[in-house]
Amino acid sequence: MSRLPEKTSANPGSDGVAEKLLGIVRQTAAELHPQSAEGLRVTLQSVFDRDLGMGSLARVELWSRIEQEFGVRLPEDLFATADTPADLLPALRMHGRAGTARPLAAADAPQTSTPGRLTPDAALTLIEVLEWHLRTQPEHTHVRLLGESDEAEDISYLALHQGALAVAAGLQRRGLRAGQSVALMLPTGRDFLYGFIGILLAGGVPVPIYPPLRLSQIEDHLRRQAGILRNAEAVAMITVAEAKLLARLLKPQVPSLTEIASVAELTGEGGGCVTPLRQPEDLAFLQYTSGSTGQPKGVMVSHANLLANLRAMGKAVRIDSEDVFVSWLPMYHDMGLIGAWLGSLYYAYPLVLMSPLAFLARPARWLWAIDRYRGTLSAAPNFAYELCLSKLADGDLEGLDLSRWRLAFNGAEPVSPDTLQRFAERFARYGLAPAALAPVYGLAEATLGVAFPPLGRGPLIDRVQREPFQVSGKALPAEPGAANALRFVASGRPLPGHQLRIVDGSGVELPERCEGHLHFKGPSTTRGYFHNPEETRRVLHGDWMDSLDLAYIAGDEVYLTGRAKDLIIRAGRNIYPYDVEAAVGNLPGLRRGCVAVFGCRDPATGTERLVVLAESYEQDVAARQRVQQEINRIVVDLTGVPPDDIVLAPPHSVLKTSSGKIRRAASRELYERGEVGLQRRAVWRQLLRLGLLAGRGQFGRWWRASSAALYAVYIWLLFWSMTPLTWLAVAALPRLSWCRAFTRAAARLFVRLAGVPFSVEGLGHLPGNAVSVLAANHASYLDGIILCAALPAEFGFVAKRELAGQWIAGLFLRKIGAHFVERFDPQRSAEDAEALAGAIAQGQSLLFFPEGTLSRAPGLQEFQMGAFVLAARAGVPLLPVAIRGTRMVLRDGQWFPHHGAIGVSVGAPLLAEGPGWLEAIKLRDAVRAALLAQLDETEGPISG
Repeated sequence: MSRLPEKTSANPGSDGVAEKLLGIVRQTAAELHPQSAEGLRVTLQSVFDRDLGMGSLARVELWSRIEQEFGVRLPEDLFATADTPADLLPALRMHGRAGTARPLAAADAPQTSTPGRLTPDAALTLIEVLEWHLRTQPEHTHVRLLGESDEAEDISYLALHQGALAVAAGLQRRGLRAGQSVALMLPTGRDFLYGFIGILLAGGVPVPIYPPLRLSQIEDHLRRQAGILRNAEAVAMITVAEAKLLARLLKPQVPSLTEIASVAELTGEGGGCVTPLRQPEDLAFLQYTSGSTGQPKGVMVSHANLLANLRAMGKAVRIDSEDVFVSWLPMYHDMGLIGAWLGSLYYAYPLVLMSPLAFLARPARWLWAIDRYRGTLSAAPNFAYELCLSKLADGDLEGLDLSRWRLAFNGAEPVSPDTLQRFAERFARYGLAPAALAPVYGLAEATLGVAFPPLGRGPLIDRVQREPFQVSGKALPAEPGAANALRFVASGRPLPGHQLRIVDGSGVELPERCEGHLHFKGPSTTRGYFHNPEETRRVLHGDWMDSLDLAYIAGDEVYLTGRAKDLIIRAGRNIYPYDVEAAVGNLPGLRRGCVAVFGCRDPATGTERLVVLAESYEQDVAARQRVQQEINRIVVDLTGVPPDDIVLAPPHSVLKTSSGKIRRAASRELYERGEVGLQRRAVWRQLLRLGLLAGRGQFGRWWRASSAALYAVYIWLLFWSMTPLTWLAVAALPRLSWCRAFTRAAARLFVRLAGVPFSVEGLGHLPGNAVSVLAANHASYLDGIILCAALPAEFGFVAKRELAGQWIAGLFLRKIGAHFVERFDPQRSAEDAEALAGAIAQGQSLLFFPEGTLSRAPGLQEFQMGAFVLAARAGVPLLPVAIRGTRMVLRDGQWFPHHGAIGVSVGAPLLAEGPGWLEAIKLRDAVRAALLAQLDETEGPISG
């Protein structure tokens, strides 16, 4: 594999002034962010706070170093106005070090995500990504296609562009206009790659749809695609030559469809292509659910969504161009299209691509390709891992080496804990590391990825008590060895820059270990469904999108528990049961309207089984066999896969509501208990029992919701009753010590009346009357009240200056001795820091929230350097204070408090090794580590 030469991120000029300046900035930023120093990118246009995370005190340190290294005294007003290193260059040149310095244009500046690995971070569209590679590495191998006999065909970036340009020219000659949709019904291979990029180069919007498995079924297959083509308003279809004649039958059903052609026909017409300018918010493609037989829902994926998701996933798994992705995933599936191919297009790792049929026919080919091509990445649904376990004998794997496979993604359908365990155990002998198995979560509405597990952690299985979970939705941990426990697989944590939440049916966010609807948001979240505003409104809730999945969160990990929609995922395809039920119900010998189709997890394999339960009066064995054969034929025609089980049951076996709707979940439970058709229990008794269970669950949900609402109302009544009285008392008291003592007493009374289980540990670490600095994590608006209740009334809070201008809050904070600091004006912020140093010198102990703000998402946020610089310079001890539970009680952005336990732990005092900047950074890192040891939260970004 070719390797690129390492390049700098800017060409600062021949005089060395800019180069020397960038070196100082880079060194300071690297000290501030040691965990990301290797991949740190600093240019003349890097913004100090936004791009380099330099707060006011970090800029003071940077300023001092620049003046010392250059031997100059920079204007004071420049400290407040300079946002980038480029802003400092004129002042430096004025002091006798003239020269020219010009940064590269943003589109041309090489950018790195890992050392020496160039990525097109400035690209705004997928086309710009390809153009970037054409400028930097046109001959680099992009895709290696494996044929029937494993012969390889390499496609470079240049070859991909040339082939796609030919397709684009053909489309434009046939009248394609910018923004029009083009269906792409092609198998995995070169034509798909050329066709997809060709549509984009021509200004169109690709619409991948899955091709027929067998040409003998192509007419029925195309008929089922008519709904997708109509919804997408496709004006053209690119398909295989064999399908062209029958595809013309779609034209009367799809008014917009005017052109049907193969890649060979389009590329053979010659001519040039004019690529229209595309914007980041323009559609990159429409992603329809593969195998869908319900109302078509085309997810609108923009270029901005796509690139944001690729960058977030790459950061989460530390993608490198030295990686090799081996894939058999179909291109019409988002995991194959985006995760495998477009990820390769962005990060320049080689993609070894084989046909899905090659894997299904011989699963060993997938594993041997990983061995042969030194694959480090690959992905598949759970059934593929199960297929390797059940279909491959030891003789098929002799000599296999999977030691380079660092991430085996498992997603797109429910992940079985049994499959993970058995796959890890069996293939460990072939070099597969247990930590390589990575269950992930994603969906088309989020472009692709939503949550990934931490690197090197391996699968995490949560065992919960069955009864509380099924009755109340509470995922209470089960005791080790407990029988009948439920097991759920962790799908990881939200991708960088993205968030998850669990809400109840009313949209109220739930605390940890409570099952509810999984919502997500972030730059990868799409705008909804193409030409389907009703469905879009159903899933979009402001910035949040409903995944239509059920889940709970524990320890920052998300655990998928089921689907809120009646969707069956079978062999990677989505099946909507009501279409199958309607078709099967028309068969002679079956009771019309008495058919239930549902998914059922196979306990032996962990894969989802497709079950058809149908009522029939037929008693003759031969007749029943014919009916079952007809059911099998219809299901295969509609879904592309056969049912795993067909049950012909006596009348009244399929459970319904009082209005006649099929109760699929209840019928599935009846099937799983093996009670379908049993005469020992009458149907009315079954209905009664299921009704009682449903009523019990509904009553439990109603009781919990009502109790939670009443508690929330009580808390707010308590708060607004006590707050005015506390404010008036503090405003009237003449002494600071009295104000602080009264505030502490009021806070403790509030916590007691709120019924919150409250604990405080480590008060013995406080140094008595000696001066000290406290640094606490900030998770909720409750934190100030909690610290007032937990700590002695001797600490002065450090608050943001915006509060000083508020009459009510400002007066109260001043009366209890709070100190205010500026967050946005660097010069004023530095002055406030000096005032805080003076307060410490006068014997005032201070309490900081070094995160400076709070977030609804778990995890420590970036730390500002103020508390650590002051403690280091003053030589006073700094004590970490961990606040647990407040985020679950009252999360940012929510005004619905939950009942929960809160704890405060004061850590052992820490002393800086000296008064310098580097010693302050070490102190910050030590405090951060101490807080993480006390909190059930993840590491977050570190900033200054």
